Amino acid sequence: MTVDPTSVDWTAARRASYRLRQAIRYEYAEPITDLHHRLVVIPPARFGDQRRTYHDVLIELEDVRVDHLEDRFGNVVVDVFADEVPDAIEFVAEVSVERSAAERNVLRGGWPPQDWWLEASGLTAADERIRGAAAELAAEAEWGLPLADRINDWVYGSMTYKHDVTGVRTTAAQALALGSGVCQDYAHVMLALCRAAGLPSRYVSGHMLGQGGTHAWVDVVLPAGDGPDAVAWAFDPTHASRVGLDYVTIAVGRDYADVAPTSGTYRSGGRGRLTTSKQVTLTDIG
Repeated sequence: MTVDPTSVDWTAARRASYRLRQAIRYEYAEPITDLHHRLVVIPPARFGDQRRTYHDVLIELEDVRVDHLEDRFGNVVVDVFADEVPDAIEFVAEVSVERSAAERNVLRGGWPPQDWWLEASGLTAADERIRGAAAELAAEAEWGLPLADRINDWVYGSMTYKHDVTGVRTTAAQALALGSGVCQDYAHVMLALCRAAGLPSRYVSGHMLGQGGTHAWVDVVLPAGDGPDAVAWAFDPTHASRVGLDYVTIAVGRDYADVAPTSGTYRSGGRGRLTTSKQVTLTDIG
C-alpha cells in the first residue's frame, strides 16, 4: 500500500512508515581493477524514533566481496571489493523504516557532549565572518534551542538555493561567501555557526519526502536534563524548519565527508560515469 503524501496533515501525524529504493550505477569505458567501494546507504537498526524493519543491498556484478561494518559514528558502512569490473557495477539499496513522533532522539550517556560535536571539521571550519556572526547570534538568543532556532533562520536568510555553484569539497566559509549552494552547504554553514557559538552539533544525511536527491540537515545536541543523557534536535536550514516525520535518516558525522553515500577507489586509465535514482514511498501514516 502507498499513501499520497500531499494528502497528509503532517502536523497531526504521529507515526509514518517508508520504503526506500536507491540505485547507484557506475559505467566504465574500459575494464577497471582493484575496486574498493564504500556505501553509506543503509540506516542504523535504531536511530531515535526511527526503526529499520528491512534492508538489503543488491550488487549487479559477480565475484565481489562484501563487508558490513559500523563506523565511529554508529553508521552502517558497506564495503565492496572486486578484482575486476568489465564495464559496469550497480548497487541497489532497499530499506523499510518506521518513525514515531511520540519518541525523542535521546542519546544515552550523551552529555557532556563528545568532542567532535563541538570541533570544527575540514568542511566546517569558521572564518572571521562566521565567528562574527556566531557571536552576534549568541548575543541575541539564549543558549540552547532558542539559539539553534535563530541560527537555523539566519542560515536560511543568508543563502540562496542554487545547483552547480558548489561541490562536495566546498567549505562552509566558501559557501557563505558565495551566498548560495545546496542542502549540504546550508548544513555546513549551520554546523560552523553552531560550533563557533558553543552548540554541539552533527551533520545528518538522509532523505526528505518529495526531494529528488539525498538531503542534509543538522542535529543540535543538548542536555536532556540534569543527568548524563542528551537529546538530538533536528533542524533543516534549507527550509528554515524543524525536521518532521517526513524525513528518513541514513547517517551522521562531522560533515559530508563522513557520510558520503558513495565513494571509492580503483585502478584504471579512465573515469567512470555515475547515474543514480531514488524513490521514497510513504506506505503508512497514523
